[in-house]
Amino acid sequence: MENQIPGGAAVNRYKILWRVFLIGNFGLGAYMFAQAGKKERVKLKTEAPVEVTPTPTPTPTLTPTPATTLTDDEELIFTQPTTRPVIVRQPIPEDQQRELFKWMLEEKRKVKSNNREEKLLIDNEKAILKEFLCSKSIPSV
Repeated sequence: MENQIPGGAAVNRYKILWRVFLIGNFGLGAYMFAQAGKKERVKLKTEAPVEVTPTPTPTPTLTPTPATTLTDDEELIFTQPTTRPVIVRQPIPEDQQRELFKWMLEEKRKVKSNNREEKLLIDNEKAILKEFLCSKSIPSV
């Protein structure tokens, strides 16, 4: 039996497969870019627009520079910083704190340090955790 040598280059022989592969990759890339843009647009829509209430504008005491000169149509708007309410949580019981400290100590023991400073830092943290575990009462935060 004689070996048959296929005619033409591999690209020409599988031209249809190459085309399908390239079109599929371009389609996948376009889909991925479209989804990323869609997420950004949804994110912008869900953000609540900041409402600026008109307040009496005090006159600035500094003389404006040419770059910050205001026209007659524009006004300076000063807004008060918004503060978030502080969430007061229930204190964690002492036995749960001790369990948490024990877990943290075990995790610190598992950490492999890369250099001397990191090893000293981990050793110091472990020493603090051991002090908390050996003490009679745990300080509240």
